[in-house]
Amino acid sequence: MAQGRGCASQATKSTITLLLCLLVCLETIDAATYTVGGSNGWTFNTAAWPKGKQFRAGDVLVFNYDATIHNVVAVNRGGYTGCTTPGGAKVYTSGKDKLKLAKGLNFFICNTAGHCESGMKIAVNAV
Repeated sequence: MAQGRGCASQATKSTITLLLCLLVCLETIDAATYTVGGSNGWTFNTAAWPKGKQFRAGDVLVFNYDATIHNVVAVNRGGYTGCTTPGGAKVYTSGKDKLKLAKGLNFFICNTAGHCESGMKIAVNAV
């Protein structure tokens, strides 16, 4: 009898493991990928680009830009509003950055002098 219970327990563990794997896969499949700025890419006057789009935590934003003159900085609300780069902020410089959205508000700017002030910034709310 003890041997039978061990098999049932092993089957239960295997089933739970399989279900967890499926949940992880579904979350990945559900994630959408958005190219910031559309065909124009990450450039000036993109602040309005997120309007009308529904973002979810885990979605990926692709920032395509000329890396010799632009960058992407993940900032907090103050950095977004004031076009400043807080200490410790992550600066991306590849020209083809892929950033996963966290739940809640996500803020991004270009911190090249004058670029954020010219609308090279976005605020994205991910549910």
